[in-house]
Amino acid sequence: MTLPPQSPPPDISVVIPVCNEVDNVGPLAREIVAALAGRRFEILFVDDGSTDGTADAVLALRTAGAREVRLLRHSFRSGQSAAVASGVRHARAEWIATLDGDGQNDPADIPALYESRLLAELVMGHRVKRKDTWLRHAQSRVANGVRGWLLGDGTPDTGCGIKVMRRDVFLDLPRFDHMHRFLPALFLRAGARVVSVPVSHRPRERGASKYGLFDRLWVGIVDIFGVMWLRRRFKPGLHIREE
Repeated sequence: MTLPPQSPPPDISVVIPVCNEVDNVGPLAREIVAALAGRRFEILFVDDGSTDGTADAVLALRTAGAREVRLLRHSFRSGQSAAVASGVRHARAEWIATLDGDGQNDPADIPALYESRLLAELVMGHRVKRKDTWLRHAQSRVANGVRGWLLGDGTPDTGCGIKVMRRDVFLDLPRFDHMHRFLPALFLRAGARVVSVPVSHRPRERGASKYGLFDRLWVGIVDIFGVMWLRRRFKPGLHIREE
């Protein structure tokens, strides 16, 4: 019996956590296809318990011929970190790109982040010119400042959704809710390198934000001290050699 040849793995897997983003999945998919033309890639939408037609919109892309699009569905809402973890676990590529499902990250920035993978195992986007309300911008600045001061991760914009990272390093990280906000510190804890690359940022044009007033700072205070505890009790850079 001759088995059919398997297609080579993609160069990059793009993981997008979405919750009630029915109007954004189509435009995002089209932009990603344009940005990654000439590369082997896949797009994984992770539907985190949406109550609108988000999943149907993703399936419609498949029906229309977008074979690079995949859909993962959570049976109940589990949070952005869980959605990212599900996407990375099911991805086929060695390198993972993530971006938010609200359309504010520009997929055109993915190639520059991907090219910077030679410098680090985690390439973070840095939103130099934010297109948010002044209140949301102020919240993020305070949250980034507090995290940077306590964790010393050297990353100016840890909350940026667009990033490129090594799949195997991510899969070895400890899992907890809101871990996506602490990836630079967690990668450094694992002995990996982290760099930041300037990216563009766009205003939200469709849908509504899923975050409230205190989500970016006060909810994460306990998590910050938890990450500090993890870093103190781990020795990075351990290499094992079989002889």
